Amino acid sequence: MEEGDTHIALFRGKSIRRKLVNDEWFFSIVDIINVLTESSNPRRYWSDLKTKLKEEGFESYDKIVQLKLKSSDNKEYETDCGNTEEIFRIIQSIPSKKAEPFKRWLAKVGYERVKEIENPELAQERMKKLYELKGYSKDWIEKRLRGIAIRQELTDEWKNRGVREEIEFAILTNEISKATFGKTIDEYKKLKKLKRENLRDHMDDLELHLKELEKLSQTT
Repeated sequence: MEEGDTHIALFRGKSIRRKLVNDEWFFSIVDIINVLTESSNPRRYWSDLKTKLKEEGFESYDKIVQLKLKSSDNKEYETDCGNTEEIFRIIQSIPSKKAEPFKRWLAKVGYERVKEIENPELAQERMKKLYELKGYSKDWIEKRLRGIAIRQELTDEWKNRGVREEIEFAILTNEISKATFGKTIDEYKKLKKLKRENLRDHMDDLELHLKELEKLSQTT
């Protein structure tokens, strides 16, 4: 997976946004509240709960972080997030019949990531299965996974050269897209009529091949 992107995990058909930071998953707290409660306004629910937790001296309060997560309008906004450990603690303060099955789901997600860090091939196998279930051909899947590996090499090289801010990564990615296809990422997504979907998941074999070649040229 590509560090820095917003990823979607599903719990009982509902989306939970998450982001990988230093090989650790951070989850959107508002999305989790939306899953666990019947609240018509999860943001207000979290705002009230956050105030209550702070007043009670909740020990994990200071460990809540804000990360830029992609919203339904395809723009990124600062969102309160917590890692697996902090989310477990927050759940204790939310009365919900779904709490226990959600804890099991969260533990499974965290455990899978730990195993994938130890053995990166497991992550590739999991992605292969996901793409196969979506109906992609084996050739397409191989190109997609190869592109992810090349992307990781490229971002590692950028980091080595001092690129740190997310906006800088976005600018460089747009430059590659313009050089390859003559369009920025947003322009290309509009052309393909995509919203929150991953652009690379909607490229054909030729597009993936061209993107792969362009990225390779950037790492040499």
